[in-house]
Amino acid sequence: MLAQRAASRREPSMRIAFLTLANIGLSVSTLQKQIEGTLLPGMRVPEPLALLFQWIEDNGFFIDRDNRRIGFLYPLETLQAEWTETERPGGTHIEFLAEGNVNMKYWFGHERPEVLNRLCVFAKTGADGSMAAFWIDDCGKQRIVHLGSGSGSILVCVLADDPVDFLRLLAIGYDEICWNSAFSEPPNTHGELFVHPNVKYQEWVAKRFSVTIPKTAAEIVKHPSEMGDSQSEDDFCRWVEKNTR
Repeated sequence: MLAQRAASRREPSMRIAFLTLANIGLSVSTLQKQIEGTLLPGMRVPEPLALLFQWIEDNGFFIDRDNRRIGFLYPLETLQAEWTETERPGGTHIEFLAEGNVNMKYWFGHERPEVLNRLCVFAKTGADGSMAAFWIDDCGKQRIVHLGSGSGSILVCVLADDPVDFLRLLAIGYDEICWNSAFSEPPNTHGELFVHPNVKYQEWVAKRFSVTIPKTAAEIVKHPSEMGDSQSEDDFCRWVEKNTR
């Protein structure tokens, strides 16, 4: 059984030491290499995500399409085979891929490099086209943010400052992380589709980083803001409102 939330986080010095040791002899995954090829100046793939991408490839949870690797948290064939009208396996569905910022001009409605070059999309968070990206904030800090598609999800906010917290968010088990209306409650509280947890991924996150898995997304996503909220407490949402045509 996972430890109590009070013990959910290592001390920073311990985590740094752990991740430094993890670097020794660690090969670089194809997924990481491709995403690194789309990064803008000042960006990097955080070590916890590098470890995730290696775990994905070690388990064969990926497909190659048009010379681009797409990674998942659960085997795609099994997910598709066992998906019914009422339930599916696999926990949170997300697709990791090297997207970069090539399509950000359509999302923002302009091509100003001083804006677009502060973002790099590395995952699709929903079937509606919503995305997760690295964002360089006004202080030069890299953070993980969400950009809703606008045609479905309108969630625009910082998902996590700590990359390990982002991995913990994915382990909770929501169908998709683009629907902030569900963040205050555990998965499967409402809805017709029952999503079984991805136990293999949950156990990997808990053991690899010595953390617990939260019960709700609200424990990690502090200000799940939406498009158009110029008074949001969320740094990214306010920045988007200021820089969207």
